[in-house]
This record gives sequence, C-alpha cells and structure tokens, in this order.
Amino acid sequence: MTTTLRVILEQPTPLGDIDAAAASRELAVALAVTAPSGCDVRAIVPSDADRGLAETLPRLAGVDRLPMPGATVAGLWRAGTRVGAGDGLIHSPTLAAPLVKHDRVHDHDQTAVTLWDLRAWENPDELPRAAVAWSRAMLRRAVRHADAVVVPTHALAARLAEIAPLGDRIRVIAGAPAAALRVPSDEIGRRRALNLPEGYVLTSGSAAPSAGLRTAFEALVAAGRDTAVVVLDAPEGEEPAIAEIASAAGLPERRLHIRGRLDVPDRAAVFAGAVAHLAAAGDGAYPWRVLDALRVGVPVVAADTPTHREVLLDAAAFAQPDDADALGAELAATLSSTQAVERLSVLASDRGRAFTWPGAAERVWQLHAEL
Repeated sequence: MTTTLRVILEQPTPLGDIDAAAASRELAVALAVTAPSGCDVRAIVPSDADRGLAETLPRLAGVDRLPMPGATVAGLWRAGTRVGAGDGLIHSPTLAAPLVKHDRVHDHDQTAVTLWDLRAWENPDELPRAAVAWSRAMLRRAVRHADAVVVPTHALAARLAEIAPLGDRIRVIAGAPAAALRVPSDEIGRRRALNLPEGYVLTSGSAAPSAGLRTAFEALVAAGRDTAVVVLDAPEGEEPAIAEIASAAGLPERRLHIRGRLDVPDRAAVFAGAVAHLAAAGDGAYPWRVLDALRVGVPVVAADTPTHREVLLDAAAFAQPDDADALGAELAATLSSTQAVERLSVLASDRGRAFTWPGAAERVWQLHAEL
C-alpha cells in the first residue's frame, strides 16, 4: 500500500509572495526525490494553475486539480470549506490549506501548514488589508485544526508562540536557496545585459520601512567608499521611491542601480559580481537573499538580529540593527583587505551547505511520520 503526501502548490494566497511560491515548488520536487519506500507525492493545485505544471516537477505521482480558481479557493478555505481537496496527508508550504476538523488518530488525516514570516502581525501597514485579514484568519484556523505549523527559524517560532496558542505544534524547518542557483558560465554577459558595473555592494528590498533600505543606504555612505550599490527585488513601480530614500541618505544617484525580481541564473550572476551583501532588514521576514549570498559565497554584513544570527552563525560581520554607522564600519572593515573578503567568502560558502531542499524535505517526511 502506498502512502501519498499531497503538497499544495500555486498557492491561492493574497500575499503574492514570490519567494514562498518558488520555495513551494522546490520543496515538492525535493519531497518526491526523498520519498521513503512506499510513499509518493502528489500536488494539489487550483483550476487556473499552469496545465504543464506536472512536467516541470519531476517525479511527482500526479496533480490533483481543484474545481475552482485560486482566488475562490483562498476565500473558501478561509471560511472553512474543503473545496474538493480531500483528506489524507496534506502539506502546505504556506498557510493556504483546507484547515477543517479531521481525525488524525483514527483516520490518519494530517494537515501541516507553513508560515514564512510574521509581516501580517508585525508590519500590517506595509501589506494590503486583504492580505493581512486573510493571514490572520488562516492562522486562527491553523490554531484550531492544523496538526503542525512549520516556520523556518527558531527566532520566528518564539515570536509565533507569543501570538498563537499552538504549543508543541510549532516545528522549525529552514528553507533553502533555489536548487539551480549556481553561477552561470555567462555571468559577465548577464551582468552586462542588466547594465551593471563591476564590484558593487548588493542589497535587496522594497521602499517599506521594514526592508531596511534606508539603513542600508546610510551605512553605505558611512562606509566612506565610492562603491556602486545594486538593489534587487524592487517591486515594480517603487524605483522612484527607493531612489528618493537613497538620495535622502546621501547616496549619489550615479552609484545606485535598482533592479526588480530576476530569474535564478540572472540572480546568481548578480551575486557573483558582488563584493559584499548588506542585509540591513529587521527580523520580520525570512532572509531569502542572505541564503543566496551564502550559496554563491558572497561576504555578508548583517544587522545583528536573532534571525540573522540563527541563519548565519559566524559566517558574517554583524552590527547593531538600525545603526547605520556601525553597519558602515563593518562594511568598510570587510572591504578593507583581500584577506577579510576571502575569509568571509569561505565562511559564507561553508554555512551555505547547511541549507538544501532535500534536507528540508527529509525533515518534512520525518514530521509527518511523527504525527
């Protein structure tokens, strides 16, 4: 008899989290590859999901398509309706799941969901009201019906425990960079196509205060170096706002290069051209770009937050959060010598090996076995 774990993909959530969506596919593939003997993996997707999804996810046993599009499913799941998702073992890489009453002990039904960040609780003003309401409603449903809520760090687990009475149902399983994140052979050509200079400091984020770009720009000015700055993941239309933040921080316009979301090969090429990655954001979200930096071996200078400490350990130079002068001093010290750059690069590469999707998948299988 085969035990099937069904993973919810193409998540019908109003958050629009591109990293979480990419992580869902990475995890589904890794779950299929690492499936124990006698187990397989199927995907649950809304009716408007890509029809060629199965071909892009090798080794899946199949795809179960729901009878409704994603936006409708999101609303019905929030209301507590199963919407044809069925029962059995269900794992969601987001909060989107049919969180309804079930019998784990006698019927062996399980539902586990994932929470990548607490923005809806810690920075609600930076999200659409519908996204905040949906997230909070789904967590309330998870409190009532989820067998486990997975978070990527112990720091986030501690904060979640203060928000929701989940007890020992909170489990920590870290995310990882894209499996395909490798420096491409045509990295120089890709950077030229993106019109980027050589030897820049890399950071990422939006104009939202929690993204930490103001602190990052002020730190770059405080570092006292005439190094170019590349900002990744700028939401479409926010380029003028980010440029205004940089100008207010005293960063010359000629040094600033703003780019949006890039595909994996382009992103790897951009990281490969960076002399350092500056992670100045607070503790509200999982630091996906920090994981990218570790994978590529880019020296990291980070705000000393519980999340960064947990993810990076000793593989970074740290400074107090929101202290631009301290971050700038650490960045200047890092870039002051080839030896310092090489040391942090080696530490980053070593630490990056701890984060893989097969490793995360094995822990998911272990979680469901324990349940």
